[in-house]
Amino acid sequence: MKKTLQILALALLLAGLLTSVAFAQDDTPTDDDVNAVAKQLYCPVCENTPLDVCPTEACRQWRELIRTQLGEGMTEQQIKDYFVANYGARVLSEPPRTGLNWLVYILPPVIILLGAFFLFRSFREWTKASATAATISAERSEASSPAKDDYVARLEEELKKRK
Repeated sequence: MKKTLQILALALLLAGLLTSVAFAQDDTPTDDDVNAVAKQLYCPVCENTPLDVCPTEACRQWRELIRTQLGEGMTEQQIKDYFVANYGARVLSEPPRTGLNWLVYILPPVIILLGAFFLFRSFREWTKASATAATISAERSEASSPAKDDYVARLEEELKKRK
């Protein structure tokens, strides 16, 4: 009997060491998970307001919808596709890179580069024009300085004669 109790105690001890505490997992996504998706969407009701910061009741309901969809296992892309299907592409914070939307990505850098090119050319022409004007004025002053010297010399001679 003593031996049976020892074996039973040893079995319970080993069973206790081999098991671990199992915690229930919560499938509800956190606010950070919901806001990560909501940042990529704009409020369909309010103009130019991201869904994650919009204070309206509708936006709160849409954030709860996102929470539910994340809890069901939907991916970010599937949730964005759902919102686009229901509210149009205007709810996306970044326009899809298809069709004429490519112009949004291509035109700004092209315009900036063209502006820099024309500005550079204009600066070169302005400095070239001022350098040319400086050269012309220097030539004029050189051409007129001997005549001026003759005039000054004659004036000085006449002033000496008067004394």
